[in-house]
Amino acid sequence: MSDRDEFGAFLVGFIVGGLTGAVAALLFAPQSGEETRTLLKERGIELKDQASQTAEEAIARAEAAAEEAKARANELSKELKERGQVVVDRGKETVETAKVKSKEAVETAKTKSKEVVETAKVKGQEVVETAKKKTKKSPSEA
Repeated sequence: MSDRDEFGAFLVGFIVGGLTGAVAALLFAPQSGEETRTLLKERGIELKDQASQTAEEAIARAEAAAEEAKARANELSKELKERGQVVVDRGKETVETAKVKSKEAVETAKTKSKEVVETAKVKGQEVVETAKKKTKKSPSEA
């Protein structure tokens, strides 16, 4: 924004200065009316050319700035996409790790539960055997 303000101030000063110079030239001109008109015409053409040139330069600077901004925006967009992909990849890795660990936990739980069931069977059979032995001894003792 400050570049535009500076350019606008420059352009206004340029035009005012040109007009002031033209008026001063008319007032202090030692030439005849015909010569003064010719001089004014030439000065007007010069001022027009200078204003056109200044406008073209301003347009060129604006286009260059727009191209630079576009390139920077594309660069930032690409960088953001790359960072987003890194986050997605890390998330996938985390999910895969969680899957593996949960499968391991399920397998461990299955193994432990089988061990508990086997232990319970063995203990249950021992209890049954002990109970049978005690019931066999009890009727003969009586």
